Parts: sequence; C-alpha cells; structure tokens
Amino acid sequence: MPRRFINQLAEREQVSEIYLIADKQLRANRQGNLYLQLRLADKTGQLTGMLWNATETISSQIESGKYARVTGTMHLHNQQLQMIVTKVDRVDPAQVDEGDFQTLQSADVDRLALRLAELLREIHDVHLRSLAEAFLVDEAFMAKFTAAPAGVKNHHAFRGGLLEHVVSLMELCAAVAPLYPDLDGELLRIGAFLHDAGKIDELTYEKELGYSDEGQLIGHVVMGVTLAEQKAREAASLSGEAFPRELLLRIQHMIVSHHGEYAFGSPKLPMTLEAMALHYLDNLDAKMHNVKLLLQEDSGSDSHWTSFHAPLARKFFKGERA
Repeated sequence: MPRRFINQLAEREQVSEIYLIADKQLRANRQGNLYLQLRLADKTGQLTGMLWNATETISSQIESGKYARVTGTMHLHNQQLQMIVTKVDRVDPAQVDEGDFQTLQSADVDRLALRLAELLREIHDVHLRSLAEAFLVDEAFMAKFTAAPAGVKNHHAFRGGLLEHVVSLMELCAAVAPLYPDLDGELLRIGAFLHDAGKIDELTYEKELGYSDEGQLIGHVVMGVTLAEQKAREAASLSGEAFPRELLLRIQHMIVSHHGEYAFGSPKLPMTLEAMALHYLDNLDAKMHNVKLLLQEDSGSDSHWTSFHAPLARKFFKGERA
C-alpha cells in the first residue's frame, strides 16, 4: 500500500503510518487530565497529533527525534487538520525510508551549494569577495550552513532549509538590484548570504528541530554579527588589505535589521538602502514559501480554499486546482 504523506491526508481519514516525532509535550487540561501534543513530520510537512488520556508512562515511551507508527483519525480543529491519535508504536529502523523524511535530497543540496558558491564568486569588490571566500573555504561552517534549517516552524523548517532560503533570496537580490542604480547589489548579495548565518549554531537539527542553549540565550542575530566580524579579519588576510570599517558596519547593520520591525525582534530598523531591500526581499521569500507549503499541505481537501493560516491571518484561494 502506498505511503500516505501529510499533504495527502483528508478530514475523517483513518491513518496508520510512520512519521517522525518532531516534538512532544505532555500537558494537562483544565480538569487536570493529561494529554500528549505531538508534532508529526515527513518530507511534505508537519501535523499536530493529539493523544488524549495520556500518562507519564506513555509519554516516556514516545521519543522526540525518533520514528514511530502513528495510528489515528484526521479531524478538523479551528479550520486546521490535526490527528486524533489512538496509538503510537516504535518501529524497526529497517522499516524507515529516510527519503520519505528529507525535504531536500543530497543532490538538491549539492546543486544549491554549487549555486551559492557561483553567486558569491561573481562578486567583484575585493573586500566582499574575500569575505565570501573566507566563508566558502571554511569546511566546518559550510557543513553546518548546508544542513541547517532556516527555522523551527516559521519557514524553510527542514534540514537544508537555510541553504534553500539563502540561495532563493540571493537570486531575488540579483534580479532586483539592477532596477535601483543607487543600491549596491554586491553588498546586498552578501547581506542575503549572511543575514541568517547565525542559525547554524542557534538551531539544533540532527533529527528533530530545536534551539541550542546558545541560540536560546543569545540568538542568531547577535551570533551573526560576531561571525561577520571574525570572518572580516580572515578576509583581510586573504586580500592583504584591512577590511573597511564602514563596509563591515553596513553588513552588520543588514544582519541586525533584517527582521524590519522592533515587534518582530529586530534590534534596529533598516537604515540603509541595502538593509531596506534585504528586509522586504527576505520577507517576500519567507511568505512565498509559507503559502506554497500551505497549498501543498492542503491538497487533501476538496475545498477551493485552504485552512486558516494563523501567522498570515487568512485563508488562500485554491480554485479549481483543488
């Protein structure tokens, strides 16, 4: 029987399938009864699973970051599909096809990593090119950069998601920059490359996605600023010239302001042309990814509309293609 992926599931469907337990939380309702809230994942998306009448013993037998056969029924709650789970069983690793859980295959990662290097090595400015090269020749950095997600839930939340997001954003920058002659396109491209670089150590992603202690206490914005300063010193060695202080400040400003608003955790508002462009293009790429994923995950519904998407506060129209 063919596998049922998360984006294929429909309301009232009976399900018994292997999923990754991306997260679990043992909680109590208002009456004090325990239940388990699970985050189930495969390569097509994520799904909330609710196991009622749970106990601490049951919770201890379900491990985050492990694969399990999950049995239950699909249910519509607050206009979003979730699974009412009746059973969770451990599975023999031999039963698991890792390809069912990898949003990006190794060939995709290789292709994106090659394109990343091409986009960076097209830069002509000697200081920016040396800075890019300092990152590209750092094997430990690149191993993390090509494996890390761009987030835990918000967007590109899968291994390799950071690489996919950054390459897509750099392509956007390359397309948009020529339309604005006063914009430094090469500086913008470096900003796109480095804006989320701190996530390589902010997040954990060996199997389940989460936050490191450093990520919780410091965060990727501050970590990215520090990383840029360290690599600027290496770039000076490569070029044989001191890295210009103002150029480094402009790069660091793009990193600290790319969220765009104080309400979204941005320490500073964008105050240069490149920082403004980076914020809006970064937001565009993230939002387009989220809507694309929502349309894919909602494909099991016969409605012309998706379920309500809380972060964007709306439904999206699928039309006849539903």
